[in-house]
Amino acid sequence: MDGFSSAAIQERGDMTQQLGVVWQQVKAPVIVPLLQLAVYVCLAMSVMLFVEKVYMAVVISAVRLLGRRPEKRYKWEPMGDDAELGTSAYPMVLIQIPMYNEKEVYQLSIGAACGLSWPSDRIIIQVLDDSTDPAIKELVQIECQKWANKGVNIKYAIRENRVGYKAGALREGMKHNYVKECEFLAIFDADFQPQPDFLLRTIPFLIHNPKIGLVQGRWTFVNADENLMTRMQEMSLDYHFFVEQQVGSSTYAFFGFNGTAGIWRIKAINEAGGWKDRTTVEDMDLSVRASLMGWKYIFLKDLEVKSELPSTFKAFRFQQHRWSCGPANLFRKMVTEIARNKKVTLWTKVYVIYSFFFIRKIVGHIVTFIFYCIVIPATVFVPEVEIPKWGLVYIPSVITLLNAVGTPRSFHLLMFWVLFENVMSLHRTKATFMGLLEAGGRVNEWVVTEKLGDIMKTKAAAKAAYKKPRIRIGDRVHVMELFTGAYLFLCGCYDLSYGKNHYYIYLYLQAITFVIVGFGYVGTFVPQS
Repeated sequence: MDGFSSAAIQERGDMTQQLGVVWQQVKAPVIVPLLQLAVYVCLAMSVMLFVEKVYMAVVISAVRLLGRRPEKRYKWEPMGDDAELGTSAYPMVLIQIPMYNEKEVYQLSIGAACGLSWPSDRIIIQVLDDSTDPAIKELVQIECQKWANKGVNIKYAIRENRVGYKAGALREGMKHNYVKECEFLAIFDADFQPQPDFLLRTIPFLIHNPKIGLVQGRWTFVNADENLMTRMQEMSLDYHFFVEQQVGSSTYAFFGFNGTAGIWRIKAINEAGGWKDRTTVEDMDLSVRASLMGWKYIFLKDLEVKSELPSTFKAFRFQQHRWSCGPANLFRKMVTEIARNKKVTLWTKVYVIYSFFFIRKIVGHIVTFIFYCIVIPATVFVPEVEIPKWGLVYIPSVITLLNAVGTPRSFHLLMFWVLFENVMSLHRTKATFMGLLEAGGRVNEWVVTEKLGDIMKTKAAAKAAYKKPRIRIGDRVHVMELFTGAYLFLCGCYDLSYGKNHYYIYLYLQAITFVIVGFGYVGTFVPQS
């Protein structure tokens, strides 16, 4: 028996030695050059992202210092009653509220829309209900009838199928005869609650500036303090609104419509060809096409519209897949059209193609995962490949700090945000490649983000709500995160034993984060402000 054990040990030793020899033979001619090339490519993308972040920081600083508020850059006069014209001095406005099985929030959005300050005979509220649950459809219809009995001009609209998802619903809603009376269109998703003065603050821009096609408000979040995951989302979205949207609005009068909390000139929508469902980002599609027709956009950072963040990891993953795959797929379909367009300036085309699409929607996702979760960990096995400190520490640190300016109250959570964003970059990178290559069956997949609405207002109700669903193992355990976490942990162990760069500190932290997410333990811890 001892002889058999000794033979087995000897055999394993020989095999390990052979693998070591093969590794040494392959490493120098193949592994080192390929990994070095990957490092160079990632460093180049990091520099591009760094330059973009610094550029936006400079622009936003100049905007703040110079006080370039939209009210000063564009003509704006408050709406007022006209003794002769009466309410006809107010333009006709259509409010669209698309929804799909929104049991928890339908009353909030409908109530907020019906509470907008605008003459009742100059506004039409259109509830586009794609619900497949008959009970929910009945509840929404009853809510619409309740407001109709109060004198609100509200229309309940359904269709036979969900072709085109949200884009299809919006497109179908525009076909009704009464829409022809309307000059402007405001859109609010089912969890959005505009303030009563929303129209009074936005429509003057459209009335007095005939080339303005869109006025976009800023999202705020009623459940940002629900748990650590919602705080991370708030940090990312605040940067998007406070920096990215403002920079686009201030420099090129272009940015991507956020799909809700904005008001369009219907003429701009029609000239651009209306709503299209060729990607999962019909809002971005329309905004790019309308901008190519010469229409300008305004972003109002002080115009806050309450909304709800996904509070479950499953809902957040689906949302991020749609937000990453859709823009990449749209870029693939529109890059040639944008480049050949003759109605906008060269600089605007460069901004849209390079900054808006390539850097923010593609490079930003890919470099985060490939560099920080694949390439850097792999270099611990190949010490011949070195990464300069400026690319490893300085550039990522500056980018991280610049991302934090939108949410100062969460600055102490910056390390958590970095680790969590790296985990999410796995899904964003996968979705980005799917969109670019139009690969897989999920390119045009649309899953409505689950909202919890009022049931999250009290802790007791929240706890009761969390106990109800029966979570299947497939929903709770995420294999890709676990494999990535295991890879990072292995790299960390090797670096701790044989490395000299102390990468293992980061590698262990990142591995732990991947494992926590992999086992579904996210969205439970409530951080202290």
